[in-house]
Amino acid sequence: MNEYKSPVYDIKPVPIEKIQANAYNPNVVAPPEMELLELSIWEDGYTMPCVCYYLPDKDRYELVDGYHRYKVMKKSKRIYEREKGMLPVVVIEKDLSNRMASTIRHNRARGTHNIALMTNIVAELKNSGMSDAWIMKHIGMDADELLRLKQVSGLAALFADKDFSIPD
Repeated sequence: MNEYKSPVYDIKPVPIEKIQANAYNPNVVAPPEMELLELSIWEDGYTMPCVCYYLPDKDRYELVDGYHRYKVMKKSKRIYEREKGMLPVVVIEKDLSNRMASTIRHNRARGTHNIALMTNIVAELKNSGMSDAWIMKHIGMDADELLRLKQVSGLAALFADKDFSIPD
């Protein structure tokens, strides 16, 4: 029997140049908190690895979680130099829909989201064939929140699985 091993037990240093942001992260950090994150990384070092998915065809790593830790290294010369341009990374093996869900779970556990980007993610998941139940379960949304995001989007496709027949 294969025993499950959490990715955190296999942290690897990856050159920052081999890492790229994903196109679906709705997390937003205000400038004062970014300054605090830079100070925290300077004072304490990287205490949490970034979570990535390996793209073998490009030999690159796409961020799933840790965009702001990545951004700090890209912008802070002193941190880049101290860390020798290497970012601590763990790699997960998940398809795109599940990587999107992972990003949301990581973010929702500690921050706020940009509504427009969250709406885009819900639309992308619906277009990928994910049901409302799947989205609610894997992203941690309740039905009302999902409905509000669908309403904000104004995309009829997001309501394609609903019956809007008029009662007699």
